[in-house]
Amino acid sequence: MNYRLLGRTEMKVSEVSFGAWAIGSSWGAVDDRTSLLALHRAVDLGVNFFDTADVYGNGRSERLIGKLLRERSEKIYVATKAGRRLSPHVAEKYTPQALRKFVEDSLKNLRVEALDLLQLHCPPTAVYYEPTVFEALDHMVKAGKLRNYGVSVEKVEEALKAIEFPGVKTVQIIFNIFRQRPAELFFREARSRWIGVIARVPLASGLLSGRMSRSTRFSTDDHRAFNRRGQAFDRGETFSGVEYARGLAAVEEIRTLLPRGMSMAQFALRWILMHPAVSCAIPGAKTPAQVEENCAASSLPRLSRATMRQLRQIYTRLIRADVHQRW
Repeated sequence: MNYRLLGRTEMKVSEVSFGAWAIGSSWGAVDDRTSLLALHRAVDLGVNFFDTADVYGNGRSERLIGKLLRERSEKIYVATKAGRRLSPHVAEKYTPQALRKFVEDSLKNLRVEALDLLQLHCPPTAVYYEPTVFEALDHMVKAGKLRNYGVSVEKVEEALKAIEFPGVKTVQIIFNIFRQRPAELFFREARSRWIGVIARVPLASGLLSGRMSRSTRFSTDDHRAFNRRGQAFDRGETFSGVEYARGLAAVEEIRTLLPRGMSMAQFALRWILMHPAVSCAIPGAKTPAQVEENCAASSLPRLSRATMRQLRQIYTRLIRADVHQRW
């Protein structure tokens, strides 16, 4: 496993880390015993950064990671998120009191005294124009509840606005072969300000695993069944906003570029790691086998310039028109 600095946080994190949404909720059936085996296997393979949120299973994901922390002696960093439990999820609800309550709940779920990294969880755009929100986070840093804070965003414009606040040290953003816009202006600005970049949804909700087809069926509690048009939350969170059939067609073209001995999922992760602005990618995993496949991407050879150029061409021809201007 290779490691990269997470911006100004002083944390050196595994470049392939662990996204813990799937072990909490909204990805179909999952059992805690298998989830814990997957978490432990990740640590075995050098993963030291785990990303979760209070809303993933209403604390289920956080509690599982808290159990992991108690069972391992290695240095493990945990990033969690707050805000999506607000109802309605509007900017006016992002009060200092609400944020403090969310932080206290996460501290209890994880059973820690301070959070390594708290991220605002894809708040409405108006929140990025409310200095009082970020001042509240600054106060919690001074109080010892947070070591660092950042944001998880839907849009590039939100990321650019967020990093104007000096306390924001990280940005989590959807970045993968199907969502390439962050690599333009945002990555340049992030590097100039020493911002840690966490690439989420790196496999486009599994589309870029290469294991899906037109006949694939998803259970009713899986967002890939109930959120394809953004019925429950932002459409971009599901298949990166790409129409399913179009994504399958693009995957078949991408498959022809796979180097020998590299799976589609590893190829997709290797593409992300080719970008030096990225601190880490956070693919989800429900099983130890999925963890092993993901982690292996860190030690695989770099992709050639020709391959990178061909992937850009596939994106431009098949995907860009549907997603580039939206997020």
